[in-house]
Amino acid sequence: MAGVSREYAGSRPLRVISLVIAAGDRLVLSGLDTGAAEAFIYLVTGAALPDTGTVRVAGVDTRAIATDTEWLASLDRFGIVTSRAVLIDKLAVASNLALPITLEIEPMSPGTRAEVTLLADAAGLARDRLDAPVSALTPAERMRLHLARAMAMRPELVLLEHPTASIETADERAAFGDTLRAAADGRGFGFLALSNDPEFAAGSGGRVLKLMEDGSLNETRSRKGRSRRKWRSRKDATARKWWTFWR
Repeated sequence: MAGVSREYAGSRPLRVISLVIAAGDRLVLSGLDTGAAEAFIYLVTGAALPDTGTVRVAGVDTRAIATDTEWLASLDRFGIVTSRAVLIDKLAVASNLALPITLEIEPMSPGTRAEVTLLADAAGLARDRLDAPVSALTPAERMRLHLARAMAMRPELVLLEHPTASIETADERAAFGDTLRAAADGRGFGFLALSNDPEFAAGSGGRVLKLMEDGSLNETRSRKGRSRRKWRSRKDATARKWWTFWR
């Protein structure tokens, strides 16, 4: 199996020898700095192509995505949690949360408001904050808003880019992980979190892997009830939907 290599503004290329993610998998991948995490997200979503190797989404090589329409259709599989995503600080939290769903936010229909409230609940964002301007949110609340927006279109896989980097306390970081785990349980998505935060990782309940400099993966912790084992492709690959990242 070939692997991925991608140059970015770091001291060495981003390398991934082999990573296969099945539908419903929950992974926390450590070992990536800020630039590498951004490059990784671009590769996964097809926003950028690898310098060498192949990235496949649901079996389709991202190099074969020829039009913007095809790329947007592929992108619908993902929800993305990143502080780089634009929030409109002067608008209410509810309005920001509604934007992935509809552009008709003033006035907001009762149906949209109900959907926004459910998303806020799933992301652990207090209902009494929905009418506050985004500028009034704490760093932890802003990330919960990003998580709620990422869930809005019912993605199959949620990608998280250092989601707790701006959250100061260990308890809040662990709580964000707990929220992610509960949301994945309730809404049925898998997740891949790029994070070096052990409190968040423990709260999320995800399998923790570390990306090494040579592109190999080491498992650093297994979820409760599962034995430690080397990360490799499962034998039932043909029976499940896959997101595959190859070098």
